Amino acid sequence: MSKSKVFIICGEASGDLHAANLIHEWSEINPNIEFVGWGGERLMKEQFSLLKHVKSLSFMGFWEVLMNIRSILKNFKTCKKQILEHTPDILLLVDFPGFNLRMAKWASKQGLKVVYYISPQVWAWKKGRIKAIKAYVNAMYCVLPFEKEFFKQNGIDVHYFGHPLLDEIQRFKTANLSTLRFNKPVLALLPGSRVQEINRKLPVMLEAANRFSDFEIVIACSPYVALEVYERIAKGKAQLVVNQTYEVLNVANAAFVTSGTATLETALFKVPQVVCYKSSAFSYSIAKRIIKVNYISLVNLILNRKVVEELIQDDCNPQQLIESMNAIINDERVRNEIIYAYESLIIQLGEIGTSQKIATSINETFILNKG
Repeated sequence: MSKSKVFIICGEASGDLHAANLIHEWSEINPNIEFVGWGGERLMKEQFSLLKHVKSLSFMGFWEVLMNIRSILKNFKTCKKQILEHTPDILLLVDFPGFNLRMAKWASKQGLKVVYYISPQVWAWKKGRIKAIKAYVNAMYCVLPFEKEFFKQNGIDVHYFGHPLLDEIQRFKTANLSTLRFNKPVLALLPGSRVQEINRKLPVMLEAANRFSDFEIVIACSPYVALEVYERIAKGKAQLVVNQTYEVLNVANAAFVTSGTATLETALFKVPQVVCYKSSAFSYSIAKRIIKVNYISLVNLILNRKVVEELIQDDCNPQQLIESMNAIINDERVRNEIIYAYESLIIQLGEIGTSQKIATSINETFILNKG
């Protein structure tokens, strides 16, 4: 019996994490599948043949995309060539919508089955992408609870089985392998996984954090970014911990967190946080005009109310970070309200077992019933 083949395209660290957990479960359900494609460190630990690493793919902001357009166009050409060479049964797209929706259109025209995992945030901006999803995506798997109803209202039937981070964090806590120990309470800094955002936000975070002398300042460093980037900014004023974000959050008392998946991870560890966002002036001016949401952090978006402070662009400055963190550290009522809201958030995210449920669904729909 010949093996089925799945080609995966991830473009960021969070997608790499979720894709790795998905194929781990999928391989248990059906060991007769070959996984190949674009990913990162987590996928490389699974039964996965890496063709391109995510560290060369992720560009943040409109200006940064324009500056790297030649590399991006080359990536499209390379990816199409690799897909044709490997003739997969399924093209599995994970987040990374600017690239992946274009690949969905091309792949659909090649007659490939296209499955999208972690849907594009069309509820926030670029609603025109809904037409592309309808036309070119055979199945969509969402990870945010409000997305199913949103897509239903727009004529698309999507799947929602919960958020895979629940499984990931439960595995970490069950293994209980954290070895980090500090003599002071910990103020964690999570500046992101892209060099551009680290360069913009980490100096601001660090300047604010160093005002809290009673705390150990710990930076959660991405394995996708050279350690020298962090060392150049930190200048010995913080502890650098590489590729151990969950270990850092497990001991943290509070955190400055870049907007994105990290805000949700921080909430699931029940760490009070201040959310930071800062991009180039050009990118922000465009984003402000086209993004139509009330909040930028996943915590506030899911709960549909302001639970954690969001400091955006010019407001993301040391003084306002200090004031927001002071409220968390010195006001027990503020801390308790945040943690209580996190409990509600966890309930809304659903039950554990998301990766296994999604793997089962894709396998039954596109592998067992293919042809």
